[in-house]
Amino acid sequence: MTTFASSLKKEIARVARKELKDELGALRKASASYRTEIAALKRQVRELQVALRQTSRRADKALHTVAPDAPAESPKRGRRAVFSAERFKAQRERLGLTQKDMAAYLGTSTLSVWKWETGQVTPRARFLPAILGLRTTGKREVLQQLARGAGGATD
Repeated sequence: MTTFASSLKKEIARVARKELKDELGALRKASASYRTEIAALKRQVRELQVALRQTSRRADKALHTVAPDAPAESPKRGRRAVFSAERFKAQRERLGLTQKDMAAYLGTSTLSVWKWETGQVTPRARFLPAILGLRTTGKREVLQQLARGAGGATD
């Protein structure tokens, strides 16, 4: 009876393995295709995140600059004044100032003036009134204030 029982057990195990083999094969194929699809979706999400960051940077930059041919906005009319790196550099050159002189006039560092002119950063709000005031200030007036040691910005 022992041989019959053991033979029966072996046969049942063999049939069970045979049945499971087909089902496991299908599951393995499905699992592999799901992993491939997940990897592709992860790549797509990363690409979209990069595109979103680039777009938000461009939008932030666009908010802080105005096209050169656009009319200058005046804070007195209730409009928000917009800083433009190109106009700031042109203003400094129009006044005949070096970056060091401009930094002394505004009460900031030469590196800050350079970064403002290259568009890497925008000035803080406390410097904007002095920068916007340069639009109506002449070269002699700025040189006189530099000679006295009084800049346009107050800390």
